[in-house]
Amino acid sequence: MSDSEEILVRNACAGDRSAFEELVRRTSRLLFARLYLETGDPHRAEDLLQETLLTAFRSLGKLSEPKAFRSWLLRIAQNVLTDAVRRDLRQKRAGPTQAGMSALAHVEDKSLPPDEQCVQGEMRAQVLAVLRSLPEEYRLPLTLRYLTGADYETIQMQMGVTNGSLRGLLHRGLKLLQERLPAELR
Repeated sequence: MSDSEEILVRNACAGDRSAFEELVRRTSRLLFARLYLETGDPHRAEDLLQETLLTAFRSLGKLSEPKAFRSWLLRIAQNVLTDAVRRDLRQKRAGPTQAGMSALAHVEDKSLPPDEQCVQGEMRAQVLAVLRSLPEEYRLPLTLRYLTGADYETIQMQMGVTNGSLRGLLHRGLKLLQERLPAELR
């Protein structure tokens, strides 16, 4: 964590909203990448990101060590994800409501044919599984660059690495990913 980021954390803890907004700008892609890797759904990851940031904003006063801001934020994201999974499991056990079922009957289907959806879903699941199996030092930069579309400067800021380090992580990560992918997906 840089000194400027530590100052931002201290200012945000003191109630400076613009400092918190700058921290959000610096860390949101990192959080999104982590949540996307866990969920595999960009919309779900975005919802969980918003919930994480809201929780962090409300809990800023509890942060005792400004240098630990990123790990604190990532821990909040993991807790939000865990809570969401538990909520989903409870809802699945309860079953769909009649109102929910009737609303679905009126939704127009604009998706791909089922066989294409199945093939795409399987390929996506395989790639995400291999990506999840990579060491985190490669997994996060690859996710930020190739799944969220972040540019190098943004990734450097999100992860706190230099340009050379980032390029090396991406190169080694892609090489490792290609080695682990099944032959039909290369």
